[in-house]
Amino acid sequence: MILSLLLLISLGCGPKTPPVTTPTATITDVASARTEADALWEQRGDKEKLKQALEKYAAIASANPNNREILGRLLRGWYFLGDGHEIDKAAKLAAWVTAKSWGDKCLALNTEYTSLLAKGDETAETAARAFKTEDAPCIYWYASTLGKWAKLSGLTDTLNNLPTIKGFMTKLGTLDNTYYYAGYDRYWGAYYAAIPSFAGQDLNKSKEYFDKALAAQPNFLGTHVLLAEQWAVKTQNKDVFTKELNWVLAQDAAIIPEIKPEAEAEQRKAKRLLTEIDNYFAN
Repeated sequence: MILSLLLLISLGCGPKTPPVTTPTATITDVASARTEADALWEQRGDKEKLKQALEKYAAIASANPNNREILGRLLRGWYFLGDGHEIDKAAKLAAWVTAKSWGDKCLALNTEYTSLLAKGDETAETAARAFKTEDAPCIYWYASTLGKWAKLSGLTDTLNNLPTIKGFMTKLGTLDNTYYYAGYDRYWGAYYAAIPSFAGQDLNKSKEYFDKALAAQPNFLGTHVLLAEQWAVKTQNKDVFTKELNWVLAQDAAIIPEIKPEAEAEQRKAKRLLTEIDNYFAN
């Protein structure tokens, strides 16, 4: 039954590329494995340590497939592997497909959501009304993964997945609009800048959401990078582009200690974007 529900969740909702597969070790002591995985997770700024953590979390998930926290960690971890470590396009896409596969499992823990899908007349975005507060992490990282994958895959995949992304993030706003350092406002800031004009691009609305995210979490480096990469490029505001990215590079990556690895990744993005500035601006 669970396999059929996962299939329903996946239909028409994201990547079709096979996910990355890693050997799943058999574990006899889940508590010890969790301690080891968490220790490796703290070192996720190292790509190989992150991969080792994800392998251990996958083993734990195999032993306990209903552990929402572990499934969420796998979803977030594979997202970060693609976003923060991988450079090659194919490697990024593969990591995000794997992230989505774990996200499908996380979403399936909400039996009301899967029941709605099983009826056959619901889509993922309409069934999202069933999500509860405990689903917020899964919703956020799933939508983030789907958005990154679709944008890199091309316009057709972007347009095909916009309804799911929009439905999930809209629901997140009713559950926890502060999740992951003002993630809700940051997401919409990027969304309204990134989508094509015929699909509803609104640069004024984008800036409003970015401003709200920055007011709530001014030290979250990712918001500054997205503001530069999306809004500043689309409005051809070179001054904001350089100001925001140079600000990011000037910060201590441990400005928010618990997400130092993610901040270091954002600084790498900022450096790359500044190096490629002539690709984004006419003058």
